[in-house]
Amino acid sequence: MELAWYALLGLFFATYLVLGGYDYGVGLLLARNTDPGHRRAALNAVGPFFLGNEVWLVAAVGILFGAFPVLEGELLSGFYPAVLGALAGVVLVTAGVQLRSRPTGERVRARWDRVVVVGSVLAALGWGTLLGGLLQGVPLHDDGHVAGLTHLVTPFAATTALAVLALVAVHGATFLTLRLPAAEAARVGRLARRLIPVALAVVALATVAGLLSDRVRDAARQPLAGVLLPVALVAALLVARVALARGRPGFAFVATGAALALPVALVGATLWPDVLVSTVDPGASLAVADAAASTPTLRLLSWLALPLLPALLGFQLMNWWVFRGRTDGRAPVYW
Repeated sequence: MELAWYALLGLFFATYLVLGGYDYGVGLLLARNTDPGHRRAALNAVGPFFLGNEVWLVAAVGILFGAFPVLEGELLSGFYPAVLGALAGVVLVTAGVQLRSRPTGERVRARWDRVVVVGSVLAALGWGTLLGGLLQGVPLHDDGHVAGLTHLVTPFAATTALAVLALVAVHGATFLTLRLPAAEAARVGRLARRLIPVALAVVALATVAGLLSDRVRDAARQPLAGVLLPVALVAALLVARVALARGRPGFAFVATGAALALPVALVGATLWPDVLVSTVDPGASLAVADAAASTPTLRLLSWLALPLLPALLGFQLMNWWVFRGRTDGRAPVYW
């Protein structure tokens, strides 16, 4: 049962990164767009979705609190700068998108757009730092607590954060090729194709940093997964570039979504059966089974999750169905 809930936690957080990732990607792209009309069109494209996308983060945090209370405590204490930065970014994006739509002048809207950009950067870098910190292990002592924050300021954590930032930008641009009117979508599609080599370069840099890091190599419990999943990520980005070049934004969007979900799978699969690997004392590492709540608690949570999960999926599918197509009312060629 612990494995099932651990997989569900990873699924919910990966889904949040995929769905929330294009929100933050669109926010990042506002930094290079000086035309108020283009900025408004981009935010209108993402507007119907961003609040619903954040529900997946709330659900993932709920699973963490209920099913993995020990892990929740160590994540919040050992990664609080990264988590706090990411959550601050989520709040800034939400506030910026909603408040810019009030009847104010373009100068005020431009300020809120900058808030959205800053929030998007913080969210992407924060979640990327969290994933990188988990992959390289943490200073977990035999008392069961993480000591210090030095594991967040390593070259691998920094390059992983930049890789997630680059993946988010690509994903946001690819999303806009599905939603904007055809003429604007073609322009954003060209931008997405140019961003993919940048993302590939940053992912390669993070991979090299991981290979050169003793901490990352020692933390890997399943080295084969640590090799295969980055290769799959690179393959997903290449598929996205080919799909964009052939005018198939649906394929490209699925591929960039897979590229954003794979880092979560990489953490879970590489560290298994541990969830926190100690760089101080290997015997102090926290296993998934030890981090989970008791079996009766997990069984009770399972009964509570049975009606909630279909409701969450149904809401998301309904939202996508209602707001399908481009913002000018035309349907794109998805595949």
